[in-house]
Amino acid sequence: MSVLLETSAGNMVVDLYEDAEGCSMNFIKLCKAKYYNFSPFYDVQRDFAVECGDPHFPLSDGGHAVTQLTSQRRLMPVRRSHRQHDDIGLVSFLNFGTTDSPLIGSRFLITLTDDKTLLKDLDTSGVVFGKVVEGFQTLQSVNEAIIDSSRRPIKDIRIFHTYVLDDPYPDPVGFSAPSVSPRPDKAQLSTFQLVYEEDQEKEEELNHETTREEQMRETQAQSQALTLELLGDLPSADFKPMENVLFVCKLNPLTQEEDLKTIFSRFGKILSCEVIKDKVTGSSLQYAFIEFDSKEACERAYFKMDNVLIDDRRIHVDFSQSVRKLSDSWRRDSERKIKGNFQSRGNRGGYNKPRGYRPIGQ
Repeated sequence: MSVLLETSAGNMVVDLYEDAEGCSMNFIKLCKAKYYNFSPFYDVQRDFAVECGDPHFPLSDGGHAVTQLTSQRRLMPVRRSHRQHDDIGLVSFLNFGTTDSPLIGSRFLITLTDDKTLLKDLDTSGVVFGKVVEGFQTLQSVNEAIIDSSRRPIKDIRIFHTYVLDDPYPDPVGFSAPSVSPRPDKAQLSTFQLVYEEDQEKEEELNHETTREEQMRETQAQSQALTLELLGDLPSADFKPMENVLFVCKLNPLTQEEDLKTIFSRFGKILSCEVIKDKVTGSSLQYAFIEFDSKEACERAYFKMDNVLIDDRRIHVDFSQSVRKLSDSWRRDSERKIKGNFQSRGNRGGYNKPRGYRPIGQ
């Protein structure tokens, strides 16, 4: 069970413990509901721990468990954890109950040290349910952040998006997840910390440089497309990729087309699925193209499947930039026209096909 947290300081992947079932289910469902979107990191205690999980901090009443999303119960009872806070990157819910009868909401801690002596006090105030397995550079950025008198980073560090990579739990009755990630509401916007003026100047400078680079890339792409048109590889330099085709890479060499069809078919009807293989050896080149019957199905798969584990490999998905299918179709149409012209001219006796003639592409 894994969850990806995309933050303004970088990404983190959290693996959840199966024996912490109540806590893991609560965390997964809150991430699935996009409850944590735009939640700030606050109470940064350097080389100790950082708190997060309250999307409206400091204005809210402390956040809610998934039970609050489906009933009126704000806190959720869970089993006592036998795990101790004894390593860096451990994730634990704040305990609002007792040591023997914990009550959790949405607020959680991440440890920033492996000093067992320092972390010992957290064993009574937190319930461990997971561990950061990727993104320790992000944790270091949080740990080294410049903070104000309330120990909150002066320059905001927030969770932007949450992606559930593996969810073995059925959704609670009455639970619903948004189809797209929500935008920050007015209450959240009012709690955003200001950015330093020098940082704003650097950001504007970077944006300017990025714009110039994008313009150069666009000019180069237009030039290349025009060259392909002149060579006959494209019918037009304005040819655009299909919007219903997904590009999937970083595949396990053992992953087959049928495996991908089964996994991706839950997002919509699949028209074709092709794992690209070496022409000589026939071995997988570890990337594939999946064509859906609609643009909407392709978008759903894009938002849900990036960085998901398939056959022990964390895949990457993107919208396809290939025009191979379109150009192949255009070539076939052109070939049919050429063959038709040759045949009609030959039947009239006005044109004889040259010896050894073979249609384009054969």
